[in-house]
Amino acid sequence: MKNLTHYLGLVTKLLVFLLVLGFALKNSHSVVFHSYLGYIWQAPLIVMLGLAFIMGALTGVLALLPTLFRLRREAAKKQPQTVEADPATDIGVV
Repeated sequence: MKNLTHYLGLVTKLLVFLLVLGFALKNSHSVVFHSYLGYIWQAPLIVMLGLAFIMGALTGVLALLPTLFRLRREAAKKQPQTVEADPATDIGVV
């Protein structure tokens, strides 16, 4: 059963790759990106879409970082203290 799941994952990844590759080949014409201060950049559509996706993912990760650090700090504070046993009395000392 584990092998079947592994192969299904590989087939799914291959299909997604082929879909993206086909999309890239169908949309290979150049587009113009007009930015501030008169900057103009010309590149294939798939490059522009890929950059937009990457920038969006990075923005999302950066937006989550403060929450992630806060939750890690709170989790570290809530961890129980370790109890060390005193070998002479065999009573736990905190």
